[in-house]
Amino acid sequence: KKVAVTDASVLILGENGTGKELVAREIHRSSDRAKESMIKVDLGALPESLFESELFGHVKGAFTDAKEDRAGRFEIADGGSLFLDEIGNLSIMMQMKLLSVLQNRWVNRVGSSKPVPFDVRLISATNRPLYDMVAAQTFRQDLIYRINTVEIELPPLRERREDIPLLVDH
Repeated sequence: KKVAVTDASVLILGENGTGKELVAREIHRSSDRAKESMIKVDLGALPESLFESELFGHVKGAFTDAKEDRAGRFEIADGGSLFLDEIGNLSIMMQMKLLSVLQNRWVNRVGSSKPVPFDVRLISATNRPLYDMVAAQTFRQDLIYRINTVEIELPPLRERREDIPLLVDH
């Protein structure tokens, strides 16, 4: 409830099945952005070859199958929230591209040099040990600073047995 009323970027950490997406949806639902969409991107299932097109969009003719202009997830989520699930699965190259967009607050669609500004509330989640990954140089420390203005660590369900019936009912 405290973080929902802010516009702070949120990083949700926790094991699989702890309810990270439910927490993200509740943050969005309780925020001033609730009237707009919350767009989810499962970065763990997104091939690196589609990363820029999916997140930043593309223009017609940018590549073989680009038959029309298409907005990316940042543009689609404009005014609302963007939920980047499994952010710990990003390669260093994709992390650099994401960091640049988050710093600039605009995207360039693939095949275009025209910047498109966006206004999103960023919520990210992962089950990966990001701080260990920073030490191993497989996750960028400057990206962590951009995505975790507020960090929420969800304890495993074995430590929150009272939540299991609630999650089952949901």
